[in-house]
Amino acid sequence: MANMTYDLGGRPINRMGFGAMQLPGPGVWGPPKDHAAALAVLRRAVELGVNHVDTAQYYGPDVANDLIREALRAGGSYPDDLRIVTKLGGRRGEDASWLPALAPAELRAGAEDNLRSLGVERLDLVNLRLIEGADVPFEESLGAIADLRDEGKIELIGLSNVGVEQLEAALALAPIAGVQNHYNVLERGEQALFEACARHGLAFTPFFPLGSAFTGGPAKLASNTVLLEIATKHEATPAQIALAWLLHAGDHILLIPGTSSVAHLEENVAAAEIELDADDLASLDAIGG
Repeated sequence: MANMTYDLGGRPINRMGFGAMQLPGPGVWGPPKDHAAALAVLRRAVELGVNHVDTAQYYGPDVANDLIREALRAGGSYPDDLRIVTKLGGRRGEDASWLPALAPAELRAGAEDNLRSLGVERLDLVNLRLIEGADVPFEESLGAIADLRDEGKIELIGLSNVGVEQLEAALALAPIAGVQNHYNVLERGEQALFEACARHGLAFTPFFPLGSAFTGGPAKLASNTVLLEIATKHEATPAQIALAWLLHAGDHILLIPGTSSVAHLEENVAAAEIELDADDLASLDAIGG
């Protein structure tokens, strides 16, 4: 297996992290069905060595961040090695719709909301998340994020839902730590961006690493004959093989699979122990679309 830690801004983190998007209620809206179970997932993640948690204040809104603070800020502070990554650029409508919030004033307000809800003085890493429908120039939004960094409210800057041209433009304007885009073993439309991150020495964090639950992604994994065959060989699940493939694909890949179940969390984390051989990798490489 490749190196299972990654240096993010001078601090090593485990490449198998956790995404908090599934902790709020249905549609990432409102409180979880089982508050105690959501807290248990976060605490178990840290027990298993997870020290990279991905979130956003507009998950809920506030719900994911509030749960993270309640579960992990015991005694008034987070674990020293924990990196909480959040994102700016979106907001939720009263009907739970996903809306852009990329104007400088909106980004500043979003940063303050994250600082408040997480209970921190500085955000470890903020991904500037591009959402369709905004009429704000990319450079203007990035400039606002850079201003927040200069003020000490953000430590590291990342990008999300961007293209290669936007990444290259951003690198000329500000230090970028990584990119978070849609990518998994069955969906590799962002291959060029994945490779650009490798060239520039940037982290690449796939969102929906198991496919989007909104579009049947996990079911597609479960029914794929190649994944099923390799999963049987390793006494694993197709989802575990999909995660293991990502970890093998590049040392710069960080994973943030999300769940609201402790059992599913443990299954995801265990995928880091799966050693895929050359034949496995060749078969998996060939199925990407």
